[in-house]
Amino acid sequence: MKERYIASIDQGTTGTRFMVFNKKGEEISSAYEEHEQIYPKPGWVEHNPLEIWENTKRVIRKAIEKKDLDPKKIEGIGVTNQRETTLLWDPQTGKPLCNALVWQCTRTRDICQALIDRGLDELVKKQTGLLVNTYFSAPKIKWILDNIPTAREKVERGKAIFGNMDTWLIWKLTGGVNGGKHVTDYTNASRTMLMNLKRLEWDNEILEELNIPRELLPSLRPSSDKSIYGYTKKDGPLGAEIPICGDLGDQQAALFGQNCCQPGEAKNTYGTGCFVLLNTGAKLFISKSGLLTTVAYSLEEGKATYALEGSIAVTGAAIQWLRDNLGLIKEASETEEIAGSVPDSGGVYFVPAFSGLFAPYWDMYARGAIVGLTRFIRKEHLVRATLESICYQTRDVAEAMIADSGVELKSLKVDGGAAKNNFLMQLQADILGVPCIRPAFIETTALGATYCAGLAIGFWENLEELRKSWKIERVFEPKWDKDKREKEYKGWKKAIGCTKNWVDR
Repeated sequence: MKERYIASIDQGTTGTRFMVFNKKGEEISSAYEEHEQIYPKPGWVEHNPLEIWENTKRVIRKAIEKKDLDPKKIEGIGVTNQRETTLLWDPQTGKPLCNALVWQCTRTRDICQALIDRGLDELVKKQTGLLVNTYFSAPKIKWILDNIPTAREKVERGKAIFGNMDTWLIWKLTGGVNGGKHVTDYTNASRTMLMNLKRLEWDNEILEELNIPRELLPSLRPSSDKSIYGYTKKDGPLGAEIPICGDLGDQQAALFGQNCCQPGEAKNTYGTGCFVLLNTGAKLFISKSGLLTTVAYSLEEGKATYALEGSIAVTGAAIQWLRDNLGLIKEASETEEIAGSVPDSGGVYFVPAFSGLFAPYWDMYARGAIVGLTRFIRKEHLVRATLESICYQTRDVAEAMIADSGVELKSLKVDGGAAKNNFLMQLQADILGVPCIRPAFIETTALGATYCAGLAIGFWENLEELRKSWKIERVFEPKWDKDKREKEYKGWKKAIGCTKNWVDR
């Protein structure tokens, strides 16, 4: 029996990964490249999409060469990506109109405030399940159209189209200027602030209110597409024609990769930010507690499984800040030993609201703060407080999910790079008061996109076959008693109060 492979491109906030899997869902080969984080002004965050494309080609070639794989044995490709990050480019030249505006970027604050002042926040919440916020793609599209010279003129002349990073990479891989496919899936579209969640179509009323031309937008497809988005080109980085047939936003891909396919199952991905998703099945909840409603995944055109999501802007990025801005650590992996060297944070709380506060507070005027400082505090306490901030923010979201759904959290599946940190995972269990379950394979984002591609072409038959392949590596049981848990969390809520509405409106 010949070897058969399935692969995925995982284009994240800090880097791009290409992974090849076998029928058992085991990693055969992978490669990873970081890309530059560009900060032109305070609160502005950009990526160079051409650099990301070059890195994508490089990691594909590296992964194939590493194990001397035959690309023709790869039967399908899935794509997963940093969501909301916004790009407009000329389909005739392939040149971006400007750098991509990253989901963390807050330059659209005034645009968002103007929409709120016009009373559009209720319309947006009802139609899209989202809130008017700098986080999402629509205000970023509007900023580019309003601020990049000749942008609107290019749209009118058919020389500008929009996409998140999934759309950009699929377009490039399927031919680019020579017939590239301009598509996205329902999960990514549900993060633009432009898609009607019930109809799974672009919302004409919101497009009109924001003055965003519909012709900019990609066609909408299910996350696992039996019709195929398109094929890679023989002269491309894979050197073969391979169907691209899976596409999900990174957090939905992690949910799918964790096999959270039943209503009530939840996961948290620990990456640049943290993203807690709770599968709600075919039921579409509009949150009353500061959560987002989003498409979890779609296996059939015109149908979707939904989720409640708590998005936390800065978690792993706070660890990067300790490393890159303050020089307190050399590697993120050091935090486990450093934080564990002190019994607590010495009364310090760190609220890393660098991009404002996301769920469940949604305060784009908040800014970061370190509170409770005394002369006793050393770098070890700050490092520990940083890890604690990740866990406290996750609890904030869990509390909101319980309030919305009425379902008590029994456990939490965890994944992402920081989930490898045993100290962090134990801390998370202690602060939540429920077990944290870590899978044997931690890169569930790439795995979820791979699963969707494989289901589309029959590489795997059904969800039950995928569920059997999912394995637990370790369960972290909570050790704190309730009094300690509530006392520490009360201090966190007090610290949050110090950060709100910091920037003048």
